[in-house]
Amino acid sequence: MNKQDQLNIIKKGFINSQKVLLAIGDETRQSILLVLMGTDCETGLRVGEITKQTHLSRPAVSHHLKVLREAGVILMRKEGTKNFYYINVSTELGLLKTLMSDIDNFMQNNYLT
Repeated sequence: MNKQDQLNIIKKGFINSQKVLLAIGDETRQSILLVLMGTDCETGLRVGEITKQTHLSRPAVSHHLKVLREAGVILMRKEGTKNFYYINVSTELGLLKTLMSDIDNFMQNNYLT
């Protein structure tokens, strides 16, 4: 595969990963993700529990959870009137792994000897 083909693959990877990159690029959302990663993926956490652990307001947490959900990074499980948020283990984050691998391969093939 030539250099331009590799660059085209990387460009497509950036485009496909854009929502995830924007969602996880925010420091507040990163702190929410870290809180969610510290829990059992099957049970998840409610907004109030996330609020306590991040020291953010309930509306702020809800807003950031919405962004993360729209990007496919987290999922929500309903139990009656309660919503539980957890990391999406088969998430769009896999796109980032592929993108980073493509970039690493490009760098190895073209710049590192």
